[in-house]
Order: sequence, then C-alpha cells, then structure tokens
Amino acid sequence: MIRKEVLNNINDIFNDIFNDESIVITEASSAKDIDEWDSLNNIQIVVAVEKKFKIRFKASEISGWNNVGEMCDSIETLLQQK
Repeated sequence: MIRKEVLNNINDIFNDIFNDESIVITEASSAKDIDEWDSLNNIQIVVAVEKKFKIRFKASEISGWNNVGEMCDSIETLLQQK
C-alpha cells in the first residue's frame, strides 16, 4: 500500500469519527488542528486504524506520535512486517 492510500484511509477514518466530511488530513495534521480531537477521539482513531489495516500498535508508538505523518510511518512499518 502506498503512502497516499494510507493517508486517504486515515482521512476517511477522521471523517467518520468526527462526522465531518470537510476535514482534510495531511501528514502535518495534529490534535492542535482539530478542536474535537481529544483523548477519547484519539483512542477511537487508533482503534479504527488498527481495524482498517489489521495491525496493532504498541503504546510506546502511539505516545511518540506528534502528527499524522508519524502515524503513517508506524502503519507502513507494521504493514511491511506482515
């Protein structure tokens, strides 16, 4: 899966969780960019991403993310290990 596909899938997840089709996620996007992105929504995002890509993150990975691009890095790494 190419990075653009990963990002598009993540964008769809964000649109669903925040119930807002106008949200456009970039690699630089972070919780600071979306008012409703709180800790509860963050958990929903992580669970939805794990389900979509059939992967599991370690807590240390999740806590190290500063933006969506770093989440994409983790997804790509885990997909390559499958």
